Order: sequence, then C-alpha cells, then structure tokens
Amino acid sequence: MLVVSVGGSPSLRSRSGVLLERSRDWLQERGVEVVTFQVREFPAEDLLHARFDSPQVRHFNELVAQADGLVVATPVYKASFAGALKTLLDLLPERALEHKVVLPIATGGSIAHMLAVDYALKPVLSALKAQETLQGIFADDSQVAYGEGTRPAQLAAALEQRLQDSLETFHSALARRPRPVVPGELNERLISARWSI
Repeated sequence: MLVVSVGGSPSLRSRSGVLLERSRDWLQERGVEVVTFQVREFPAEDLLHARFDSPQVRHFNELVAQADGLVVATPVYKASFAGALKTLLDLLPERALEHKVVLPIATGGSIAHMLAVDYALKPVLSALKAQETLQGIFADDSQVAYGEGTRPAQLAAALEQRLQDSLETFHSALARRPRPVVPGELNERLISARWSI
C-alpha cells in the first residue's frame, strides 16, 4: 500500500505537521509505504503561476495517481484551510482522488475552527472525486505540545486516542478499497476462466 501525506503548513514548526508525522510513523509501523510532501517545499512560483509542467508538481501528481490513500494535514487560518494547500490541490487533475481514501487532519487556535474541515477542506477533496473521505481529526493548539531538545512532541490523551482510532479506520478502509481492473485484464480473466454449466 502507498499513502501520500500532504502537509499544508507554510511553517517548519507546525502542530498539523506533528500530527502528520505521528500518522506517517503509525502507518509505516504497519508496513504502509508513506511519501510526504510539504507545501513549503514547492517553489512558490510553481504554485502561484499554476505550473502544471513543473518537475515537482508532476512528481507529486504521479505519486498521488499511484497512491491508495492520502493523509492531508493543515492549519486553519481565518476559518479555512491553508491557501498554499488549496493552490497545490488545484494542480491535481480533475479526478485525481478517484478510488482513494482520504484522512483530513486540521489544527486551529480553538474549537471554533473545527468546522473548517467539513465546510472548507472536505468539499475540495470531494470535487477531486475522493472515493471515501473519512471524518477526520481536528485538534486545537492546546492539545499539541512541541518537543524540546530530545523530548518528542506530546499530544493530549484524548487527541492521541482520536488519532489512533482515525488511523485504524483509515488503515481498514485502505485494505478494503476496491482495486480498479487494469485494461485488458478482465478479457484475459474471462478467456482463461473455466466455465461449467
């Protein structure tokens, strides 16, 4: 299984990034291959000028096309998800998330921003034809403490449990995801099948 994880924060130090890292580690421990992209690593000119032919954008699109699922994490600003993330998602082809499972993750200053996942991020994922967009996770800033020195970042117990539950659901959804039939493979199966009456 291949999962593409996408970080929408423009900052190196990011609470949504902490949740994305935790998700990546959890999935990798279960044998899932995870490739991570951060919006801040894309050249600003490629995003602002919608350069579909940019090597980094093409590489991103190719891996999304191969992926079984996506984990998308973003901070919430002004009651919506990060603009740089929206710009990156706009560079995906129209049906880029078809046959894919998506787990959205968002962090914000208070629970007042919780609905940004449902009313801002999920409609964009739906427009890209995501097969299944899970309920997702919202964490307010007080639930994520940055690590200092060698001490790792800490999550509030309730958030840790929600993240764990959501990742279990995501992993199960990936496993049951229907695989598209490769063109020509169905004909081959029918020709080689044994028929009895």
